[in-house]
Amino acid sequence: MKNMFMIGNAHLDPVWLWRWQEGFQEVKATFRSALDRLTEYENFIFTSSSAAYYEWIEKNDPKMFQEIKQRIQEGRWIICGGWWIQPDCNIPSGESFVRQGLIGQNYFKEKFGVTATVGYNVDSFGHNGMLPQILKKSGMDSYVFMRPGPEEKGLPGRLFLWESKDGSRVKAFRIPFEYCTFDHLENHIMHCKNELKHSFNHLMCFYGVGNHGGGPTKENIEIIKKLNQSMEDTNLIFSSPNEFFDHVERFKDILPVVHDDLHHHAIGCYSVHSEVKKLNRYSENLTLMAEKFSSVANWTTGQPYPEDMNQAWKGILFNQFHDILAGTSISEAYDDARDLFGESISIASRNMNYALQSLSWNIDIEEEKDMKPMVIFNPHSWPVKVNVEIEYGLFVNYLLPQEFIIEDVNGNEVPCQIIDSVAKVPNRKRVAFVAELPPLGYSTYKLRAVKPTKEFESVKVTDHEMENDRFKLVIDKETGGISSLFDKEKEIEVFKSDAAIPYVMIDSSDSWGHGKLRFDEIAGVFKPIRIKKLEEGPVKGVIRVTSKFQSSTIVQDFIMYKQLNKIEVKVKVNWQESYQTLKLKFPVSFNQRHATSEIPFGHASREANGDEKPMQNWIDVTGTISKQRKDIYGLSLLNDGKYGVDVSGNSINLTVLRSPIYAHHAPFVPDPDEDYPIIDQRIQTFTYQLLPHENSWQEAETVKHALELNQKPQLIVETYHKGSLAQEDSFIEIDQPNIILSALKKAENHDDLIIRLYEAHNEETVVNVDLKNWGRKIELQFGPSEIKTLSIPKNPEEQIKETNLIEDLEKSLVTV
Repeated sequence: MKNMFMIGNAHLDPVWLWRWQEGFQEVKATFRSALDRLTEYENFIFTSSSAAYYEWIEKNDPKMFQEIKQRIQEGRWIICGGWWIQPDCNIPSGESFVRQGLIGQNYFKEKFGVTATVGYNVDSFGHNGMLPQILKKSGMDSYVFMRPGPEEKGLPGRLFLWESKDGSRVKAFRIPFEYCTFDHLENHIMHCKNELKHSFNHLMCFYGVGNHGGGPTKENIEIIKKLNQSMEDTNLIFSSPNEFFDHVERFKDILPVVHDDLHHHAIGCYSVHSEVKKLNRYSENLTLMAEKFSSVANWTTGQPYPEDMNQAWKGILFNQFHDILAGTSISEAYDDARDLFGESISIASRNMNYALQSLSWNIDIEEEKDMKPMVIFNPHSWPVKVNVEIEYGLFVNYLLPQEFIIEDVNGNEVPCQIIDSVAKVPNRKRVAFVAELPPLGYSTYKLRAVKPTKEFESVKVTDHEMENDRFKLVIDKETGGISSLFDKEKEIEVFKSDAAIPYVMIDSSDSWGHGKLRFDEIAGVFKPIRIKKLEEGPVKGVIRVTSKFQSSTIVQDFIMYKQLNKIEVKVKVNWQESYQTLKLKFPVSFNQRHATSEIPFGHASREANGDEKPMQNWIDVTGTISKQRKDIYGLSLLNDGKYGVDVSGNSINLTVLRSPIYAHHAPFVPDPDEDYPIIDQRIQTFTYQLLPHENSWQEAETVKHALELNQKPQLIVETYHKGSLAQEDSFIEIDQPNIILSALKKAENHDDLIIRLYEAHNEETVVNVDLKNWGRKIELQFGPSEIKTLSIPKNPEEQIKETNLIEDLEKSLVTV
């Protein structure tokens, strides 16, 4: 007999063509309906996901919450997808995916005594290739999805094993046709019946009114009961994804294996609505920094660890819902998203400030006339050399001296430079210098009112050229692009034609970019209207290029540092166009066929075929210089809030923004004379960096450079005081460059410290981790692309344990 597992569900978009308040009400209505069906039909089973919905019910209808709890304990209300929400599965960071499971699964365990074993993202628009490891280590060994469909991604069957780079596998099932039904359930069941032969005669068929909720109806259930009596060779079973995967477990050893991202559906979602994507990136990184420094301060100075960090994460995670973060909701929904991100950012900012000021206040700083100390904190687990800026002085008080120097912690004078201040008031000055900071620690720099004793060589700058010891950059007067970026040491021209030129592409597709694979039809090019030197000194040089296209302008500040071998570009776009996409093009001079992009906790190598693809903090192209010169050379493009890119031949094309109508879904055809709300018609800012490098991106430490751009050093202007802390210290040391500290936080349910590390280069690695602040050293062995989570007890007599991602203790580790 063939078995069709009938999955009664209600796909609930809490936000989409409606705001979250309407979604809130619909969750209550849908859950009430499901409870009523469970009472009326003894064989009916209901499946639901998303812990956020249950928290809504808990806080707004405690009586219904208790009813749901009872049905869960009976085994008739099935919890699937142990995440806070069904998020976009490309754009969030690796750590955000961990928190989806950590907070979601812990909620389900605390409130209902269960955790989900099946991952469940039925409507998300693509799924990154590291999810199998994240799911497996979050307690889920199976996965249900629907997109991409068969016409978008060829798969060996509905049912297969999905494997990530570390070797983790989950059973995966692609839902046939649709995850919800309205008035055509019988036809849907017959279509699904034809698919049974492709999945070992076992298939899930999803039914129930969805998107705006609703769930299975009485009519749905009666149709299933009636059809089950007439389908002689097929059993229609009221069931759940859990039961389905239990039934097909015996086929696991013969299932085909897929080693890949699951793309491409709705490629426009990688780049539409820049603001929500930048707020997502910023809030993720700010919250991670707040956790790190709060952990250090808690163990070092006794500063209480904040109790509201998970509240910050809940806001971030909710806004990662696939119709919010993907940019496909109505415009009012983004006012709500902005507010919710604001709450998360405020919580993280406040808690990080408490931690940093607690640490800096306990540093022993001597009293000295005409000296102002500055404590600069490094959030990364490796030493960094970074640009730091301080704005100082206010009217007649606390004036910046006419002559001054900046010294490092060892008393060495360092190059510094007065640059244009943010505040346009008398006596307010801004000073830039490059700081060298120890791993996950701090260093104290001092501004002294004394005459400089050293002269430092400056970056050479004109209106169109900049040069430091390693590179020479030339801006073309006609295009406003980089006509030359020459590596003087390797004698290599990085670009084969003008780079960083803003191109406008025709884009008449909807908010999702349905039916599109690329945006490659040029509508026009921005032209420069002003190019001028902005800054010149021993720290950095800046050339500003202002360009215009129709009613839009773009300002790019090209920055070259004297001591840093990367070019930084700060961008401000005033976009006023409609139905178009903006790209920045970077045609490299060396030969290659593939590009490597960062994905959550890993990377993916993809063909340079011009198709739009998702990325995280960076993308890299590396190849040989020419047929004659076989040297390996590459360019990494780093960013602080962009997620869409294509690589066509030798050109990296960064997707800056798209401007369709809000919540426009084909086949609706816009009236060209109508005034619609257009996405991204506003001023926006972002930063990208060009990191030319010899050899591979791994040797160039691209992952670290990109994280330095996204998690910046934190500066506290201090005063003199006694304290127990040295003027420079480091709290962790990791001896392998490919092992990255992802998170440092208090454990969810006890007082241990949680440390999460991941291997970034897909290489087997043995690493020594010195937890200086905690008096522990440990040797760890990582498989390629492996994520490890450790639990560090406060009592040094207790053993360090390895946990999974939801912080279940797994095994004790030996310290060295």
